[in-house]
Formats: sequence, structure tokens, C-alpha cells
Amino acid sequence: MKLKVLFVTQEIMPYLPETEMSKIGRYLPQGIQERDKEIRTFLPKFGNINERRNQLHEVIRLSGMNLVINDTDHPLVIKVASIQPARMQVYFIDNDDYFGRKHALTEKGVAFDDNDERAIFYSRGVIETVKKLGWAPDIIHCHGWFTSLVPFYMKKLYDEDPLFENDFKIIYSVYNDKFQKTLNPDLSNKLTTDGIPDEDVKTIVEPNWENLTKFAMQYSDGIIMGSHSLSPEIKELIEATEKPFLKPQDEDNFVDKYNDFYNKLIEK
Repeated sequence: MKLKVLFVTQEIMPYLPETEMSKIGRYLPQGIQERDKEIRTFLPKFGNINERRNQLHEVIRLSGMNLVINDTDHPLVIKVASIQPARMQVYFIDNDDYFGRKHALTEKGVAFDDNDERAIFYSRGVIETVKKLGWAPDIIHCHGWFTSLVPFYMKKLYDEDPLFENDFKIIYSVYNDKFQKTLNPDLSNKLTTDGIPDEDVKTIVEPNWENLTKFAMQYSDGIIMGSHSLSPEIKELIEATEKPFLKPQDEDNFVDKYNDFYNKLIEK
């Protein structure tokens, strides 16, 4: 049986501009697939992703569900595209209300006021789509703060779902993607609407970047320093979790190092 790895990513090139994160988002899934693992890769369908140029098309059988966020229904639309040289598919989470704008997370340097709900929608959209696919991952690897709610949802809301009863492991990659403005202070309340106790979300009562990072690490099984330029304070935070972690890796060998990290986590 091949090990199954789910990549939940904030940036992948060529769909989004080249950054440290988008390069890893592009080459890591391909490299892990080439090392004989089965993969699925997800990305938000931000409005600055050109659908025609990148040949995105809707997957009707996966679309059509509604996600309720803050008492409002939001249709979940799933699109897919292929990176041909990598023989790799990318699934896109889309919704007109949250992603039908011309920018990703900020406009003219100002963060969107609803980035908290957009992150909720993306996180839950990925998990619900994986459920529809009937595909149970062994490893869930989250990249970037926009994916920071996935570990919480998997450990607290979907932990008793029959599909996820295998002993999956969650890895969170921390990048230098810090934002200045705190997210909507009501974020923690929006996460407790499904009977989740307040205690489980107290880390993000003030939802700034540092607290979201702590929150993601709190519910993860392993942590990767995705950026070489992380501050000493963040590195200390990661080490203080006493969870398995991987230091920043060079471009020429990061896939092998990540692959070894996956294998060791699963063996544990």
C-alpha cells in the first residue's frame, strides 16, 4: 500500500508568483509522488489565478455542497488543473463570495476583512472534498498561515469520521508569511459553533499571525521550518513544542529530507 500524502497549500507556482512557499508547493508534491507515494494537492482559487491560461475546469461531481460559516450558506465549487511535466493534478477550492476578487489575501497592501472566513472556508472545503473523494490520507501537510485551521479541524471536528479512522499525522510548515493586521477577533467564536469547547480555541482569542502559528502547531504532529528567514523567536517557539521538527532545507535536497521526515512520523 502506497503512503497517501495530502498537501494543503497557500501558494503553488505557476498559478501564483514565485516565492519560497510557491516553489515548495510546486516541486514537493511532484518529488513525493516520484518517491512512490500517492498524493492529492489543494490550493485556494484566488482571483489572481488565470483560469483560462491555466486550463482550470470545474469538477461537477465534487461541487454542489454548501458550507455554513457564521450562519450563512456558501456554495463550495471544486476546480482542477494539471501540471503536465509533473503528471500532477491540483484541486482548487472556489467560491464567488470569498475568491471572486482580483487579489489573493491583500489589496494595495491591505488585508481583506474576511480573511478569517476565507481560511475557514478553504480548510473545511479541502476536508469535505477529500471525504467526497473517499481518499484517506496518512499524512496531511499544511503550508502557510491560510491553512493553519486544518490541524484543528482534523483533530477536533473530523477525528471520529469513519474515513479518517486511520492514524493520520499532520505536519505544519511555518513560513515567513507574517501579516500585520489581526484577523477578525470573532474567529474563535466561528470555530466553536459545532459544539467545540472554548478551551480548544483559546490560543486564537487574539487571532494574530503568531497565535495562528501556535494554534496550528498545537494540533500538529510534526513541524517544518519552511523558510530560512524565520525569526529566532519563532524558531524557539517551534523547538519549545517538543514535537518532531525539521530545520530549513536547501533546494537541492529538501524533497528527500521531507520524505524521510514523513516516514519517521508514520513509523512513530
